[in-house]
Amino acid sequence: MGMQRWIVAGLLLLSTAVLQAQPVSFAELARHAQYKDVKISPDGKYLAATAVVKGQTVLALIRLSDHKGNLVRPRQEDDVTDFWWASDTRVLYSVGERVGGYDVPFATGELFAVNADGNGANMLYGYRRAGMSTGSHIQQATAENGSAELIATIPGDPNHVLVSISTWSGAGFEGAIPVAYSMDVRNGNKTQLIVAPMRGAGFVADHQGRIRFAAGFDNDGNTRVYQHPIGGDGWQLLPEASKNRSMPIGFNRDDSEAYFTCSAPATFGICRWDPAKQSLSVVWSNPHVEATRILQGLADDSILGVGFMDGRTGAALFDAQSIDAQTLLALMKQFPGESVRFVSGTRDGSLSVVLVEADADPGTFLLYDAKARKLTPLLARASWIDPARMATMQPVDFAARDGMQLHGYVSYPPGKESARHLPMVVLVHGGPFGIRDHWEYQPDVQALATRGYAVLQVNYRGSGGYGYDYERAGWKEWGGKMQDDVTDATRWAIAQGIADPQRICIYGGSYGGYAALEGAMKEPDLYKCAVGYAGVYDLPLMYRRGDTPQSSFGEAYLKRQLGDDMGVLAGHSPINQLDRLKARVMLVVGGEDRRVPPVQGISLHQALAKRNIAHEWLYKPNEMHGFYDETNQAELYAKLVQFVDSSIGPGTTGTGNSNTAAAH
Repeated sequence: MGMQRWIVAGLLLLSTAVLQAQPVSFAELARHAQYKDVKISPDGKYLAATAVVKGQTVLALIRLSDHKGNLVRPRQEDDVTDFWWASDTRVLYSVGERVGGYDVPFATGELFAVNADGNGANMLYGYRRAGMSTGSHIQQATAENGSAELIATIPGDPNHVLVSISTWSGAGFEGAIPVAYSMDVRNGNKTQLIVAPMRGAGFVADHQGRIRFAAGFDNDGNTRVYQHPIGGDGWQLLPEASKNRSMPIGFNRDDSEAYFTCSAPATFGICRWDPAKQSLSVVWSNPHVEATRILQGLADDSILGVGFMDGRTGAALFDAQSIDAQTLLALMKQFPGESVRFVSGTRDGSLSVVLVEADADPGTFLLYDAKARKLTPLLARASWIDPARMATMQPVDFAARDGMQLHGYVSYPPGKESARHLPMVVLVHGGPFGIRDHWEYQPDVQALATRGYAVLQVNYRGSGGYGYDYERAGWKEWGGKMQDDVTDATRWAIAQGIADPQRICIYGGSYGGYAALEGAMKEPDLYKCAVGYAGVYDLPLMYRRGDTPQSSFGEAYLKRQLGDDMGVLAGHSPINQLDRLKARVMLVVGGEDRRVPPVQGISLHQALAKRNIAHEWLYKPNEMHGFYDETNQAELYAKLVQFVDSSIGPGTTGTGNSNTAAAH
């Protein structure tokens, strides 16, 4: 009998070890987050959250006293894209449609409202609304063609909020001049307050519900910041803020000062704007990176400090001795190695929602009770993901060939953090301009790293987060210095002993898809395989197809940041360099992609076939600029790993072979 117990116990331990050794399934990696964002009502009695139910993002309303709630489902197959507490009992939300050109639902510009108990649902604004009221003039006329965005709530007035509305009629792709309104959250009635001083501007209001700033970018990419004085009339351009590319963020608690992004000599920072002196002064700076966000304190709309990402997540607190700061520091000690921040709070700060996340952890929302000093788990973004089985990201820094300092990440297969000469995939982010890779949970990275491949990411010049000069250094460098940065990162990983030089592939989406194929053409002996996902392969075609060139703003963007020398662009287009190709190729295309039309991928697919160059082809007619459907995304991961496996061999865990990949 004792021997039998020993055998059973041994089998249980063995089965547990086998389970832990198996990588997370592609289906689990492809699943949409169960909960995306969570916000507590100003009085602390309710939670609102975006939740995914049967593939649709809905609004969940939960009463904290008994955890009972209701689900608010958008009409048809729309998804809730954002939401805000307008008062203790009223929630506003916006929705999005899954349309071509975007890998997430595209906001329709409509605004809806519902009570915290699930009753009183109403559409406040939008092109599908049956009727509209404007000011004191009731209009029977129907829908309004435009987009509404919440600017701010109005303290002491639970029935009204500030919204910005940009009409579509007559503006086309050029964009409209936004108008700020006071809107009744019960019925959508609205009263005009002020017109923006330029197209595409965003408004910033103070805590009294007064519109104080408007800011945006002109067609040449220059910053324009305008001030509307209290009690004054008209807009005043702020030359200092505009010249320094500073942008208003929000106001301090008593509205005596405003916070701006700003730049100081050789640093990036956050500044205070003194309305009396009409000047900016630096309150935080960093020589390497820009701020990623203003950190909220315990109470709603309070400002605690600045979040930034210099490698990993960092926090700079304006007053480290404050109760809010001391509370955050104490919570950070409970979750070492993870990112911890307040994301929502009650009006008085007695209850706050805390988000804890990391490179291997999609994140969990918790409720902090300030009086009891108690932390209670609320909702996990992806409860099926076990962080202990995920790959971790290591920040890295190195110099490009011309001396420019580059930053990136290496993700190692779980348990192989000290291994050397690993098979490696270079994962290039899209954009390219203003976008960057972050230290965060990324399913694409995990799909490869958990199958035994090191994953290298680099924030090449042109990426965001490192200042305007760094971003501008990438202008007109498609196939040039931006591509060289990716090459230099790859060679750095080889020189460091991280990567096996004979077992390297390159993969990316959108611009990253371009860089993957261009890398294979420009460095034919460096990469054994290249995977282009919704990529651009014919640069001159960008001026004729897709949604970017359909406005003067978009055309100016292309000329400024892509370049307009068609000979140079053609020379840097992968479709015109197939004579140099040695790497195996995989192309992934969505048939409804409007940002990078499918003709880009189809043309390269046909050109390869014409030359009898065997390649992998994954085409989904109903997908867009990046797959959204979970089944399609899981299939992409499986075929991606199969392709990499067949090109450079299985990963170090031994689970990356074709049969295993297909099983997951």
